[in-house]
Amino acid sequence: MKTVSLLIYEDAILSSVSSVMDMLLGVNRYMVETGREPAFHLELVSEKMKNIQLHMPAQFICYKTIDEVKQTDLIMAPAFEGDPTVVLHKNKAMVDWLRTMHACGTEIASLCLGSYFLAEAGLLKGKSCTSHWMALEDMRTRYPDINVLPDRVMTDQEGIYTSGGAFISLNLVLYLIEKFCGREVSIWTSKMFSIDMDRVNQAHFAVFQGQRRHEDEDILKAQAFIEEHYDQQISIEQIAEQANMSKRNFIRRFKVATQNTPLEYLQRVKIESAKKELERNTQNISTLMYNAGYNDLKTFRQVFKRITGLTPQDYRKKYCRAVSELSN
Repeated sequence: MKTVSLLIYEDAILSSVSSVMDMLLGVNRYMVETGREPAFHLELVSEKMKNIQLHMPAQFICYKTIDEVKQTDLIMAPAFEGDPTVVLHKNKAMVDWLRTMHACGTEIASLCLGSYFLAEAGLLKGKSCTSHWMALEDMRTRYPDINVLPDRVMTDQEGIYTSGGAFISLNLVLYLIEKFCGREVSIWTSKMFSIDMDRVNQAHFAVFQGQRRHEDEDILKAQAFIEEHYDQQISIEQIAEQANMSKRNFIRRFKVATQNTPLEYLQRVKIESAKKELERNTQNISTLMYNAGYNDLKTFRQVFKRITGLTPQDYRKKYCRAVSELSN
């Protein structure tokens, strides 16, 4: 039986806690019903108080405080709501405890924004991780020694696990169930909780908002120019002129400021525009392609799939209500 310690703190998101409890306790019931021992001993762990009121109308009574937990197999850090700086400061003791427990051999997992706890504890240094797509740019800035993978649903490195955003993080729980209990149990769990198995990409959930968390005014002007003229045939040289730089110097500064090359940024702006059109209407793909500033359908499809993980047609089927209603 694996002991799983689920962290509880007042900023935790309720579903990030309750969903884990439902899945692990559901596995235990299934194991007993099929003549086997329960797979998990689940304990709720808090910093000091054992009676934790979340920032919403929900309260948890924890079995133990972090000082009382000397040994456990897996610690899980749920997602939170609020400013990461504030939340991490309030829960510094938990961050320190994660570092100590990992040094003793305990495995650590994060759900969605819970990755901040692992990063702050130094557990992700030199490793790859993922998180909610809205947090990825901030994590790159805060923790430059971490390889942030924006499209991955989960990562597993040396007993450290991270997961993508919101409910897709339940795929990590499913993965851990398979790792500890076997494929047959994870298949039952996926069916019982209606979770798609073997998801590997969360790119199509992301909304590109432009990397503006920098103070390079010249690059900000170039970004604005791209976002205003993405539907035209603009070159990198033209964009560099907006910043009064040579092409070589412009590309270097743009990459430092935004973590993308100018071409990558332009492609992402174009594809974000195409995504919105695909969500809204049933225009033919060629028209959408031209509106996004592409002239070659093959190139458009290749770039679209590389950025979103889906073809334009598949993206429309998933998110356009008109197409969904026609197919039904």
